[in-house]
Amino acid sequence: MSWKEADRLAGNTFERMEKKVVVPTVLVPELQSRITPYMEPDAYNVGGKPYMICNLYFDDEADNVIRTSVEKPWYKEKLRLRAYGVPTPDTKVFLEIKKKCNKVGTKRRVKFTLREANAYLETGVHPEGLPYIDEQVLREIDYYRSHKKVFPKIYVSYLRNAYFGKEDPEFRVTFDSDILTRRYDLDLEKGRYGDPALSPGKTLMEVKFPGAVPLWFARVMSDCGLSFHTFSKVGTDFKLYTYDKACALSPDEEHYLRLIH
Repeated sequence: MSWKEADRLAGNTFERMEKKVVVPTVLVPELQSRITPYMEPDAYNVGGKPYMICNLYFDDEADNVIRTSVEKPWYKEKLRLRAYGVPTPDTKVFLEIKKKCNKVGTKRRVKFTLREANAYLETGVHPEGLPYIDEQVLREIDYYRSHKKVFPKIYVSYLRNAYFGKEDPEFRVTFDSDILTRRYDLDLEKGRYGDPALSPGKTLMEVKFPGAVPLWFARVMSDCGLSFHTFSKVGTDFKLYTYDKACALSPDEEHYLRLIH
């Protein structure tokens, strides 16, 4: 077994295509019903209820990471700190480096406590006792941080219902609702609040797959009149932020910008 395969099985590396579409929230129950024969709900969706995800995305002073990302380059990368729910210092969190090369996304991550993550981000010193694979990923993050002077820049949180394929567990469909962003209080412990990234009545559906979507899912998309398009939670926040700074959007203009996303 190669180190790459061992890394993937350990849950440190994910490599897959990711496609997104913003759908009317009223359509979500029908979509969930249509995929249920082929997919299982995530274990975290207890009783069908969504679980909370909270993220800090890193960027430099000039927002060069997100500026590059929205230009859709052939290759891009970013750093993210993720927690499930609102964490305490002893909660396990994930520091992730995400890369996309020719539309194929790769995610490498380290799991440790929020206290350890904050200490590493402040000092660059690795926590003691990390597994070998985590050490390897953290060295990769070291390299990224040595070339890009990034720090927490955007908070993004949402409620997620996730499903994985019965025959192919690497095929995943997620529904993210109540997406909130903020550029202040950049501390995961402060809780979930901010500005909505989507207009009311909209939900983000993400489809993640290693090769191609199954034929049955393509039929579901077609029957529901859906097609994939470009959407980024952080990108939407950045566009709203920069437009607001440039031209002081009126409430109606800001609502329209959120609506088209």
